Amino acid sequence: MGKLFCLMGKSASGKDAIFRYLKENKALELKEIVPYTTRPMRKGEENGVGYYFVDNAAYEAMRREGKVIESRSYDTIQGKWHYFTADDGQINLSESSSILIGTLEVYVQLKKYFGEDQVVPLYVEVEDGLRLERALSRERMQDEPDYAELCRRYLADRQDFSEEKLAEAGIDRRYENLDLDKCCLEIVRTIKAF
Repeated sequence: MGKLFCLMGKSASGKDAIFRYLKENKALELKEIVPYTTRPMRKGEENGVGYYFVDNAAYEAMRREGKVIESRSYDTIQGKWHYFTADDGQINLSESSSILIGTLEVYVQLKKYFGEDQVVPLYVEVEDGLRLERALSRERMQDEPDYAELCRRYLADRQDFSEEKLAEAGIDRRYENLDLDKCCLEIVRTIKAF
């Protein structure tokens, strides 16, 4: 029986780099789960890579059919955007283990859907000052840096990943990402133990 590994952490904690490392590690045989969103596709994005892009009608149809495993909605200037994981055949724990990047909220909803023993949290953390430095450095490389959004995400993460919420969700193991290779190797050991 496979497991569903949910990689999560605050912004600029290195989740994307760790995710690439894990999915490219052929020995782990992890199947990548691609989530869905109703937000518009950005320049350079490709449908099915990172996200499946659907409209609100498709999202609502999937909800009515009971195919939405978990979802989050955000009010934006361009309207309400939905992000969700669908029961579309990507996750088949009787055949293989899978991995996705999610939030703490995603992890909690996945546990409710699949059962606590089927979903494994991989919570990555970085000291807040270093994380802010990384986020600022990354934002400076953008054509049009959005420092206000960086600050909003940084502050939202403090609430979304508070110690109380982590304890409530049953997160008792953390992977400190000061050195990417060491962090990845520690996560690989955890995955192999399952």
